[in-house]
Amino acid sequence: MAKIGIMQPYFFPYIGYYSLIAHTDQFILFDVVQFIRHGWIERNRTLKPQEGWQYVSVPLEKFTLGTKIQDVKIRQSEDWREKLIRQLDHYKKRAPFYKDALDTIKEALDIETTNISHLNKNILEKTCQYIGIPANFQIFSEMDLKIDPVTHPGEWALNISKSIGALEYINPTGGVEIFDQRQFDQAKIKLSFMGNNLPNYPQRRPTFEIGLSIIDVMMFNSPEQIRVMSQDIFYLQDIEIK
Repeated sequence: MAKIGIMQPYFFPYIGYYSLIAHTDQFILFDVVQFIRHGWIERNRTLKPQEGWQYVSVPLEKFTLGTKIQDVKIRQSEDWREKLIRQLDHYKKRAPFYKDALDTIKEALDIETTNISHLNKNILEKTCQYIGIPANFQIFSEMDLKIDPVTHPGEWALNISKSIGALEYINPTGGVEIFDQRQFDQAKIKLSFMGNNLPNYPQRRPTFEIGLSIIDVMMFNSPEQIRVMSQDIFYLQDIEIK
């Protein structure tokens, strides 16, 4: 694989996540680290009916501190899918792509599983198919990769890249400080950092809410427009790692 990206499995993530997917040949959903409660794995943001934003989320079973992402379970005692769909009803009045987007969301949620990684993988696959972004997703805990021991957080990406023969690893700029450039140079793996310029688009209200879930993006933009966005907002930043 020439270029890889590695991210935790997010729930209907924002357009920048899809931009990273669009610029990689293989995308690994990293699920062997501690689950952080109330992060992007279990919820994301959409517009509220009147103004501002709201969370849409998947309910989880109780878990102890230190539980890995791969071991977190979805709570099945409530009809959370229907609740989420109802939260999106207000888009019908103003969003030009409401029907197609909603059909895709329903398909993305239509998976019988208690595993949060499996759910979010299905969401990413279905939304990428709708948008037209080629994607190759794998869940790290299920890959049975043999990698070198990891001595610091930045070595996860390095050692995974070495194990699968990647030539380039792309990471969002938010994690620059954990990487050692010299290690990547010695392994002959290019280390790149992705920045993105999040676009505004018509949300049919006075104030634009930036950085919302792909759900919002799909409601107001055609698949072709979203593909263009995912290409245009991506840029590689030259960052000096000390």
